[in-house]
Amino acid sequence: MTVLSARALGRATLARQYLLERADTPARDAVAHLCGLQAQEPQEPFTGLWSRLRAFKPEELDEALTDRTVVRTHLMRRTVHLVTADDALAWRARHDAMLRQRVTATYRRELAGIDLDEVAAAGRAVMADGRPRTMADLVRALEDRWPGPPRRVLGELLVAALIPMVQLPPRGLWHTTAGVRNLPLAAWVGREIAPPSADPGDPVGQQLVRRYLAAYGPAATADLRAWCGLAGLPAAVEALRERLVVFRDERGRELLDLPDAPRPSPDTPAPVRFLPAFDNAILGYHDRGRIIDDAHRGLSVAGRRAVLVDGRVAATWTVRDRRIRVTPLRPLSVPEREAVGEEAHDLAAFLDEGADRVEITAHADR
Repeated sequence: MTVLSARALGRATLARQYLLERADTPARDAVAHLCGLQAQEPQEPFTGLWSRLRAFKPEELDEALTDRTVVRTHLMRRTVHLVTADDALAWRARHDAMLRQRVTATYRRELAGIDLDEVAAAGRAVMADGRPRTMADLVRALEDRWPGPPRRVLGELLVAALIPMVQLPPRGLWHTTAGVRNLPLAAWVGREIAPPSADPGDPVGQQLVRRYLAAYGPAATADLRAWCGLAGLPAAVEALRERLVVFRDERGRELLDLPDAPRPSPDTPAPVRFLPAFDNAILGYHDRGRIIDDAHRGLSVAGRRAVLVDGRVAATWTVRDRRIRVTPLRPLSVPEREAVGEEAHDLAAFLDEGADRVEITAHADR
């Protein structure tokens, strides 16, 4: 069985994430290909798409959000994602149990004795009038019936687990600061959520596996589980296995992949790319060694923005006082610093931060 090095896996990830070469594709299609973008920080997906698409214009994503073809919703890992409306409708029922379990596990003591179905029915009844509500608005309408849990806990239960909600624009629009107003997903897009399937082959799970591998593979089932938060999708994986190819990584883990998916040579040059906070190119795996050193793994979950140099996380970056500041995590060669500086200036122009205001500091450990 072919063994793929971490570098080979990294190049495959870059190719499928549109980070090896920027793609000529509309923003909405890119969101679909990537199986969504993590988006709890509302402005970050714009940088993620800028780094992946040629001539990306923020208005493309704004239009997709306002015309309701892309939505902001809790989905994978109980995290706010930008996903297409089609995917949200198709995938939400498959995620329901996970979303409930993650909220109730986090707040087990606060939610003890609560009938979740009763809370869900009451919340849906409140939202049935079609009026967008903040989480606080929804909690105020129900707290007399459930006075026990803290308001924040009851709110998270309702909007992140029990009721499939969309965070409405202007939240998430370019250079816009706006609070969260929620509306049920089906009401916002004008279509019903696909019901759960009783098929033991888990057709929705099979779609998730194929889509994940197209954007993240080759990958282990543990990586798939880490990305979506679902319990490995074993029935879906087994149903697809004969149509997949199998590799091993350097640790001996079984890696699954689509037969015709790109797997570039490990020697393929990789350009500098600036990633936003919580980018799924890093967070979409259990074993992130293909793209980030173990010593720096905590930076990604802490929300630090990353710079890829030769296909790996080699620096972090911030924007402050209209200046992009790059802090290397390892010594950068002169050509690497020049390439980082060029990409930073282009990013500064995109962000409207002043293209001449870029600073690359000394190596972080100095």
